[in-house]
Amino acid sequence: MSDISFTQQQGQGEAGFGDFFALLKPRVMSLVVFTAFVGLVVAPVPVHPVVGFASILFIALGGGASGALNMWYDADIDRVMRRTASRPVPSGRVTEGDALGFGLLLSVLSVVMLTLAANPFAGAFLAFTIFFYAVVYTIWLKRRTPQNIVIGGAAGAFPPMIGWACATGGISVESVAMFLLIFLWTPPHFWSLALFMKDDYSKAGVPMLTVTHGRRVTRRHIFGYALVLAPVAVGLGVTSIGGPVYLAVAVVLNALFIAGAFRLLRRSDEAAAADGYRAEKKFFWFSLLYLFGHFFALLVERVLHAMGG
Repeated sequence: MSDISFTQQQGQGEAGFGDFFALLKPRVMSLVVFTAFVGLVVAPVPVHPVVGFASILFIALGGGASGALNMWYDADIDRVMRRTASRPVPSGRVTEGDALGFGLLLSVLSVVMLTLAANPFAGAFLAFTIFFYAVVYTIWLKRRTPQNIVIGGAAGAFPPMIGWACATGGISVESVAMFLLIFLWTPPHFWSLALFMKDDYSKAGVPMLTVTHGRRVTRRHIFGYALVLAPVAVGLGVTSIGGPVYLAVAVVLNALFIAGAFRLLRRSDEAAAADGYRAEKKFFWFSLLYLFGHFFALLVERVLHAMGG
């Protein structure tokens, strides 16, 4: 980890609440919280509202702990990338040591408290997720292989399984199906970002697929994953937590997702650069709506099921 002394010098006395909150990666955490909440609510075992609230709170803290540990380890490359240079650690507002300590403290706190609030299995699952994101993805995979986001993306797919585990104490076909939905969605989502952020990853030495194999190959991978993702996403609708509303939403969203991926596939690098990667950015933002739409539809199915007795 380079430039530690510089970071410490600049960061002392400047960090505020907002800086430490930013370490939690709140935008990423919001997705963690939402999918975990859906996993808990759609589970077949009812959960007391207080237990449910506490469970989601501690899952959120665990997700934030992962973000803080990621920012600690990645401080050197975050300084190089335009997208991340203003983060608390590379900007010098928080020292690397404080980020590490904060991440470790939240990791222990979130795991212990989730174990007490829900059950030991859920607590252990959260601990494994934090380890997977901080160690397997951030430390091991991210700087070594273009498959970093494919394998490492599992960490972001675990939250609905943890939410389900908080209610049931285990896993099931339904929770695995939710995991697979996010797991297969993650690569095309991040690769679309990498299409218009390639220079950042290249400067930082991160072997994203766009850097190691080029944008043309990345576009083919995005389209391929969209085709594989669609039957998994629609198939979730025939499980016990699905239904007609979810199926309708899934069919429409996946048709649009595949169409968007196909448009990217047909674009040349020259055309994309000429219009400022407009289609790539549009696909990236639509992919967020895509995931939100599927999980919101699961919530609607749960409400309809409750109303129908």
